Amino acid sequence: MRWLRRLLGGGRVQLDPERQQALLRDVQYRYGARAQVGFPEQVEAVSGMLDGDDGLIVAARIVSQVAEEAHTDLQAQAHEIHLRTGRRLLVHRRNYRPLWKEAGQALRWPLIALPSGFHPYAQVAAAVTVVGGRASRLDRLTDPNPLVTRVFEVLDLTTAGWEYGRVRVDTDATTLVDRLITSAGQVLAAMDDPPRLPPPVRELMRRNNTLDVHDPTGPQTVGRFNLGAALRERLLV
Repeated sequence: MRWLRRLLGGGRVQLDPERQQALLRDVQYRYGARAQVGFPEQVEAVSGMLDGDDGLIVAARIVSQVAEEAHTDLQAQAHEIHLRTGRRLLVHRRNYRPLWKEAGQALRWPLIALPSGFHPYAQVAAAVTVVGGRASRLDRLTDPNPLVTRVFEVLDLTTAGWEYGRVRVDTDATTLVDRLITSAGQVLAAMDDPPRLPPPVRELMRRNNTLDVHDPTGPQTVGRFNLGAALRERLLV
């Protein structure tokens, strides 16, 4: 694995764990739903903060932590539904779509109220932007395979929420999905042996329908988004 060879014998990488922790805390507590500025401005600010290799490590941690927290939340929801109704729901991380198809109306979208406080349209959108923009550095710092898996996992959770979980498709939501797709494509392109695209991505690629995109602050439609086309354009290269 190229990333491991570089870690063991490649160019020396200088990292500062204390700076990473300070960056993580700053991003976590200054931004998100409580911030007084809009999500686009937050994404720009957080992306600018996460500079250098330390910032890239923090961005990767945010993506991975969000995916872990969302999975834990869905497991807890499935368990609660089983206790309440006797209905057993399977939670598979590689493909959340069957879970949402079966129980979407009974599930709460986990990305909007994570224990960490990271918001999908603020810190998460910024983190995936940083990960993709510096994908060529990842194999000097970490194994990119589990990271790109987590990016796809957040993408799966978001698009399944649109389809089955009553998550509103607005410009903030489509910006997140666009950045997730772009980042996944950039990481895959930087890998020597990229993994296969996960089942939910392959399923959505076969579609060609467009979705109405709404203004975040009102009911009006401000555009259209073709998810299948965006996936094909960025990932089939």
